[in-house]
Amino acid sequence: MKTASPSFFKATMAIVQKDLSAELRSRELLSAMLVFSMLVILIFNFALELDPDVREKVTAGVLWTTFAFAGTLGLNRSMAVEKDRGCMDGLLLAPVDRSAIFFGKAISNLAFMLIVEAIVIPLYGLLYNETRIFQPGFLGVILLGSIGYIAVGTLLSAMSVQTRTRDVLLPILLFPVAVPVLLASVKASGGLLAGAEFAEILTPLNLLIVYDVVFIAISFMVFDFVVEE
Repeated sequence: MKTASPSFFKATMAIVQKDLSAELRSRELLSAMLVFSMLVILIFNFALELDPDVREKVTAGVLWTTFAFAGTLGLNRSMAVEKDRGCMDGLLLAPVDRSAIFFGKAISNLAFMLIVEAIVIPLYGLLYNETRIFQPGFLGVILLGSIGYIAVGTLLSAMSVQTRTRDVLLPILLFPVAVPVLLASVKASGGLLAGAEFAEILTPLNLLIVYDVVFIAISFMVFDFVVEE
């Protein structure tokens, strides 16, 4: 039975610090995610420009489509860099619990995704003249959905990075598994933007919380086997 220890947390935070420091130097991952996200937002802006009513109804769907594709791009690139530079082998040889590698990568991936979301949401609000997306409840749903998406995405990206077709394989593996968290996020986000009662969005919120807990626990238990070659 795995247990958390001071060395476990220290190793996790060391991986997070390594990823953040490397990204601050190169800015490759965030730049790609931001450019991709902005392109998607602009395309939707032009596509929905002529119909304001439809534009208001699809706000949650547009945002989560943007976050999902940008997040997938970031997940793929994050693990690919580790594999191509031989860093993954070094991490696996380190005398720490391998689940610390998962949590370190997941936290850094989540940080990158939240940075992108922090830029995309104000941009979306400006282009679409939508201020309701800044309410705390909506931002809370964004956080819950992002945690679930990154948790399962980090696990699957660690699996797919071992293959030659990793760029194609990750979306194929990830999107079917991430459907529940994406649907629940869109449903809860849309309900909040529409001014629905809390009871109406309670089911998707519960689904988000359960999904996050379940997949974080699964990843914690099986990450050792996933990275075994």
